[in-house]
Amino acid sequence: MSTHDAEQIKKVVHGLFDGKGDPTILDYICGVLEDEHFEFGEQGEEAYDAIGPFLIDGHCVKNDDDAREACRMLAEKLSLRATASVPTVRALETGPVQLSKADSRAVLYQEQSYRHLIQTPFGDEGKAAPMSEKDRAKFEKRAAKEEEAVRKVLAAHQARAAHSLQGDIPTIIRNKGGGGLRDVMLESFSLSNGGKELVTDATVMLAFGRRYGLIGRNGTGKTTLLRALAGHDIKGIPSNCQVLHVEQEVVGDDTPVIEAVLACDTERTELLKEEAELMKALNRDRKDVAASAAAAAAATAGAKDAATTANGSGGDASETAMAARLVAVYQRLQEIDADGAEARAASILAGLSFDADMMRRPTRTFSGGWRMRVALARALFVEPDLLLLDEPTNHLDLHAVLWLEDYLVKWPKTLLVVSHAREFLNVVATDILHLHSQKIITYKGNYSVFEKTMTERLRNARKAAEAQDAKRKHVQQFIDRFRYNANRAALVQSRIKALERMAEVEVMEEDPEYVFSFPEPEGAAAPPIIGFNDVSFGYPGGPLLFKNLNFGLDLESRFAIVGPNGIGKSTLLNLISGKLQPTQGSITRNTRVRLATFSQHHVDGLDLALTPLQVMARTFPDAKEPELRGHLSSFGVPATLAGQAMYTLSGGQKSRVAFAKMTFTKPHILLLDEPSNHLDIDAVNALIQGLATFKGGVLMVSHDQFLIESTVDELWMCEEGHVTPFHGTFDEYKQRLRARNKM
Repeated sequence: MSTHDAEQIKKVVHGLFDGKGDPTILDYICGVLEDEHFEFGEQGEEAYDAIGPFLIDGHCVKNDDDAREACRMLAEKLSLRATASVPTVRALETGPVQLSKADSRAVLYQEQSYRHLIQTPFGDEGKAAPMSEKDRAKFEKRAAKEEEAVRKVLAAHQARAAHSLQGDIPTIIRNKGGGGLRDVMLESFSLSNGGKELVTDATVMLAFGRRYGLIGRNGTGKTTLLRALAGHDIKGIPSNCQVLHVEQEVVGDDTPVIEAVLACDTERTELLKEEAELMKALNRDRKDVAASAAAAAAATAGAKDAATTANGSGGDASETAMAARLVAVYQRLQEIDADGAEARAASILAGLSFDADMMRRPTRTFSGGWRMRVALARALFVEPDLLLLDEPTNHLDLHAVLWLEDYLVKWPKTLLVVSHAREFLNVVATDILHLHSQKIITYKGNYSVFEKTMTERLRNARKAAEAQDAKRKHVQQFIDRFRYNANRAALVQSRIKALERMAEVEVMEEDPEYVFSFPEPEGAAAPPIIGFNDVSFGYPGGPLLFKNLNFGLDLESRFAIVGPNGIGKSTLLNLISGKLQPTQGSITRNTRVRLATFSQHHVDGLDLALTPLQVMARTFPDAKEPELRGHLSSFGVPATLAGQAMYTLSGGQKSRVAFAKMTFTKPHILLLDEPSNHLDIDAVNALIQGLATFKGGVLMVSHDQFLIESTVDELWMCEEGHVTPFHGTFDEYKQRLRARNKM
């Protein structure tokens, strides 16, 4: 491609959109079109496949039709450059990344792994395919182009991510709801993601003051729906309705946590600043301190008295105006309860497990999970008309979950929450929205009521369908028997018409069952498996987290570790797995025992530019492809998903890949750290069934009551440096925590 060609392409692209759209995206599109191997295809169809999503995401065009027309015009204006005869080699077989859909980590992982992808094209089993020198030269030239394209995509996305992270703070908008209509009526709307239809012609009513639980399988579009609502992309949201979606963690900077929450009340911040300036100005201008005190005291009595006091003390017109304004500021501060704002913010943060010292620490000193709690605290403090929460319990310990349940039960406005936690939905939700087969159906009641109603509905629909089929069969038999009988011709015709008039009984298509099939451990592992002998542990420079731990694990062990965040639950799992060594004491292990650990880190650490099959092939290079495919399938990753890039999968689908990866070696003991995070309710059920049939030991950290009650025999409490069994039910443990929270 010559310089002249590049300049011509840039001129045509920018000229066609005439200042519309994101300049960074337009420059990226120019880079794509400069590729000598780029093919427009007939009527620009191949160009649409490559750059159409970017045109939409970059706000260059409004919809798919406009994107197709733009690609057709680009093909026409650029005279349909001759297509290259060299076969196109795509590093990402599923097409370009859509910036609005991929998260920053996905694009980052993609960029990090891109170099080795383009250097070694995969064959069917993830192995390098043979190349001639001529083909390799062409391939390397194209690889350089592709790598530069990825660099531009990454730069554009990082700019967007930085803007999102440092964007506007959610603010309290007082009286925005006003006295007008505050219900949200979404009529006949549809949603798609990357060309995949997620919701079709759905109608949803969100009544003000109700709390809705949005459920559905991973990948059905729950998060996409929340994002569309947050962006007012669906018609039906009143203009006076403040919508807040808790999705992005707060930026880590030097702002103390409590100030990051209080900053949402911009009116309070501005009034306090103005109050300080007025007081300083009045004190500076007055020589008589007593007169200044009298003016301040008069401010609480009324503007007229304040002005009189200021005039009586020799103040000029300017002082009078400032005193009057000071009175107005005081009155407004009282109206918005400015004095109580900090206590309210502190109460919310305390409920989310921040202690007094943590509230004063800069946000940059906290991990992403804790900064997500700050984002949640902000939203609760702002109290928008429509609050959208996406798996809020994923970042919380059980103490905070119980507090959040109690807080949301009293939520005065409208709430829409995506959650996989049955007990959380049972406590919080007044209604359930079920997203299934691109439809959304509303059910009154909490999750347990929905489950019963749904089961009954499916049963009745199946009975009605069976009865209808029997009736059809009976009528058809009559028609077949007397079709050629002249004496019965009229009856036959009436039966034919009746058969045509019979309406089809709609039966909801049931989702295929998820499967979590944990392999049976191989090889003998006689007890003792793992033994802790007077073990103490503390990180360098810090206090001891555990003191004199004595316990053992074997293949019959089924325990759940519970306790507040920061108490050391994950540290205990790392001591058991051998990732950490005790400060004092000893840990004995059977050398033949294989341990497998699941944690959120393992999910985040998956190379998102690869497919699940490629992830498995790289981890276990000696395994055959059919064996890898079969193992992925045993955790609900069928062939279709096994061939998709990881970044296109939902959080729950990635978790299933992580489960498959960790269990391929047939471990004896599973160490599970929040295994239900990101799994939908059906997948949690499959996980429970899989663990029930697993022949080894299970030790988990979780706050999911249904998962714990269904899989373990005993609770272990982490408290004050000790690990002790709790002899009671999970409900009894929750009651104990609620009592401690109140104290």
